[in-house]
Amino acid sequence: MSRMITADLVDLDLSADTKEAAARSLAERMVTLGRVTDLDGFLADVAAREAQMPTGLDGGIGIPHCRSAHVTEPTLAFGRSAAGVDFGAPDGPADLIFLIAAPAGADDVHLTILSSLARHLMDEEFTGALRSATSPAGAAALIAGEEEPVSAPEEPEPVELVEPVEPFRIVAVTSCPTGIAHTYMAAESLEKAAQAVGVELVVETQGSAGFTRLDPAVVVAADGVIFAHDVPVREKERFAGKPTVDVGVKAGISRPAELIAEVRGKAERGEASAPATAGTPVENAGTPDEGYGTRLRKWLMSGVSYMVPFVAAGGLLIALGFAVGGYDIDKAPSVAEHFAWGQADSWAALMFQIGGLAFAFLVPVLAGYISYGMADRPGLVPGFVGGSIALTVNAGFLGGLAAGLIAGGTVLAVQKARVPAALRGIMPVVVIPLLSSVVVGFMMFLVIGKPIASLQKALTDWLSGLSGANAIILGVILGLMMCFDLGGPLNKVAYAFAVGGLATPNEGSLKVMAAVMAAGMVPPLAMALATTVRGRLFTRTERENGKAAWVLGASFITEGAIPFAAADPLRVIPAAMAGGAVTGALSMAFECTLRAPHGGVFVLPLIGNPFLYLLAIAAGTAVSAGLVILLKGARKSTPEGEPANRETQAGTKVTVAA
Repeated sequence: MSRMITADLVDLDLSADTKEAAARSLAERMVTLGRVTDLDGFLADVAAREAQMPTGLDGGIGIPHCRSAHVTEPTLAFGRSAAGVDFGAPDGPADLIFLIAAPAGADDVHLTILSSLARHLMDEEFTGALRSATSPAGAAALIAGEEEPVSAPEEPEPVELVEPVEPFRIVAVTSCPTGIAHTYMAAESLEKAAQAVGVELVVETQGSAGFTRLDPAVVVAADGVIFAHDVPVREKERFAGKPTVDVGVKAGISRPAELIAEVRGKAERGEASAPATAGTPVENAGTPDEGYGTRLRKWLMSGVSYMVPFVAAGGLLIALGFAVGGYDIDKAPSVAEHFAWGQADSWAALMFQIGGLAFAFLVPVLAGYISYGMADRPGLVPGFVGGSIALTVNAGFLGGLAAGLIAGGTVLAVQKARVPAALRGIMPVVVIPLLSSVVVGFMMFLVIGKPIASLQKALTDWLSGLSGANAIILGVILGLMMCFDLGGPLNKVAYAFAVGGLATPNEGSLKVMAAVMAAGMVPPLAMALATTVRGRLFTRTERENGKAAWVLGASFITEGAIPFAAADPLRVIPAAMAGGAVTGALSMAFECTLRAPHGGVFVLPLIGNPFLYLLAIAAGTAVSAGLVILLKGARKSTPEGEPANRETQAGTKVTVAA
């Protein structure tokens, strides 16, 4: 630890009034020592970590931290603030601030050393000694473990002889997104609270340095389980059948005694609340306190994410079939019966027919994996059945959404029913698939299938009739959605809407697909252009990312703009949305069409009005790039004649702001 912190990395009179200013002040000390190579890039990584979850802790402690490619070696800087800095802790501002910087490839030994600090922070003698430290060297020595905190000797307590009682045993798992600090602080807090009430507690810390599994014998002997985590617990099924408390990692730090009392209460009542399996896919990807709306969104995104590969493969093959064989290729005979090796039309028919079969899976896969996201593998059968029925009754994409939700809900309801022990073995293989398929089939064939089919037809007819102002307005809306979260849920909703139209293609749905892909290409292309035109407004890392963004944008990978948005969301996202809206509107106004659901500029031969399509993309890219340059330039304005960035003699970049 002594190598990680020195007196030069300690500020006992930190004057910052915001967490961003505090992080910058401490990070500048790291830059001076050559521990951080890119100040702005490192601070962007710190901010991205802070956005995941506040790093303030009870007791006046702030621990901003991250792993970053801009860090050369594990480093710790410490600041003490008289006024306090708000890091989002429930009990108010922090006066002890630790900035932890770990390299992107930090090894297990270094991360283990970092975790030891997290445990020390739960010691009141340690934090008290830091508050009374009079010199940076003394504070650094204390943090490095070279100087022990001084405490008054304790009076020995009288020993009372009692009959030996079998202790209550708890196993716990702690984890956090970064796996450096909160993971180990929660473990230390739980261990201290257990010791205070005479409970045996063993913790498995699933941190960045990996994890050592608890001894299976210890797990078997445990009377209860505590999960304090913000990322999925690995191998959760090991703890099945035991009384369980499942909370976020901060609860493990702030209220450990309450969690221990809760799990003891569950054990006394005989509540075996741990799941029998590792949980559904959506549960494993989420946090315990998510609301129904968040889970619903994840269920739908689960279906969409599994559907997208079928969209890409099937849609591109269909589009290539049309490109090679013309628009009459859909009338070609089956290639299983007639195929001429030397004729281009036969190869075009082969691609079209393979693509058509792949595309036919879209709705069943969508429904099946929505149900899977809700109920795990038992949801697959009724989900696929419901999706197939949606196709049969012409309910299309909307029918698939409804079928998936009904199937998942039905399986969850059946699983809650109490059944005799003799039937439990056949429940997942026979009973659940049978009952859930009957329910889904009844609902889709006789109750909601036809109304949804009517709604789907009305939507298709509306898209077919789109023209003029209505089409342009829809293009603006789709462009805004594609660029708001850069590949996130809203982006996926717009993309899924466009892909759903390709299942029953018409002039309107092909225009929608063109507008969606064009708008989705704008953000990364705009960031690439901005870094090329005004590179001094961006960090060295962002300029490198800008080179890759040219290819990502041209390939319709909107996520290529995420590094820029994460570092400066208030400037990048509005600029991207403005350009996306312009491109979506122009694509609709130019009546561009697209039969391929993906591919970017590489499917240009499959685009209707290709030159106007490229003009729409170029216009949106220019608008976004111009706006982001304008907004960043206003923030980073410098005195006349002075560059925004300069290089130190050591080659470290330092930002000079007016």
